[in-house]
Amino acid sequence: MIKRLQLRQEGAYRELVEQYQAMLFNTCFGFLHNTEEAEDVAQEVFIKVFKVIDTFRGEAKLSTWLYRIALNMSLNKIRARKSKLFVALDSIFDGSYKMEPHSFTPYDSLENKEKANVLHKALDKLPGNQKIAFVLSKYRGLPYIEIAEVMGVTVSSVEALLHRAKKNLQKDLIKYYK
Repeated sequence: MIKRLQLRQEGAYRELVEQYQAMLFNTCFGFLHNTEEAEDVAQEVFIKVFKVIDTFRGEAKLSTWLYRIALNMSLNKIRARKSKLFVALDSIFDGSYKMEPHSFTPYDSLENKEKANVLHKALDKLPGNQKIAFVLSKYRGLPYIEIAEVMGVTVSSVEALLHRAKKNLQKDLIKYYK
């Protein structure tokens, strides 16, 4: 598939999207916690792959490379979101901020939304590498060795990150579930 992508063969990109679309969406959603943003970032990943497929050296599996791109683009989206928050805070102080109602889909139950929000907030409190390891492990089900490749760390580092992430989540979530 990689050779076909690099040769820009017809149908190769369609196959790539069909094979990896759900994986990339779920990975992005694990970091962004927002369906629309996850869809946008996943689409941006495919566009980036289209532009830079010639730079793929084959030192890692294609899926690992895609995870790495999705991870970086998701983290960039989070950074952009935080900078928008600072702009919004500035507008609150100068009086130009307008409150917008939060939109919920009619299909979600209030209880599930609340639980998801509590979990997402707890995940967002995790230090960066703990969050990355946890999302790739629990949301994507990647084996430790592949998480290590994506993150550029050892398998034992992944194990330690996951252990600390679980402990931190337990501490944070126990208050909610008591």
